[in-house]
Amino acid sequence: MYICNQLVSYLAFMRRDVFQAISDPTRRAILVLLAAQAMTPNAIAAHFNGSRQSISKHLRILSECALLTQKQDGREIHYELKIDKMKEIDVWLEQFRKIMETQFQQLDDVLHILKHSEK
Repeated sequence: MYICNQLVSYLAFMRRDVFQAISDPTRRAILVLLAAQAMTPNAIAAHFNGSRQSISKHLRILSECALLTQKQDGREIHYELKIDKMKEIDVWLEQFRKIMETQFQQLDDVLHILKHSEK
């Protein structure tokens, strides 16, 4: 039974990536909180209506996706945002920024032509 549970945990870990982590609004809100400062799980949970267990699950997923690090301070654990992992999201989004910038530039060109053709 122990090996089966370990295998299930391992498979769940292998499936998770940054995009799965940011797909949930609560996890995105946690990332915003941690962008400002490191926090304990209780401090994070105080910002949400959900249970402490629910927040712990979100923290576990964010940690498994390598978006957070844990630092032990006595008996307390502080979670911190790993900015370098957030760059993976930024790199992926860059392709869409380029497409949108091209489309906006084309729209600007058309509007410029229309504006000057009316005169």
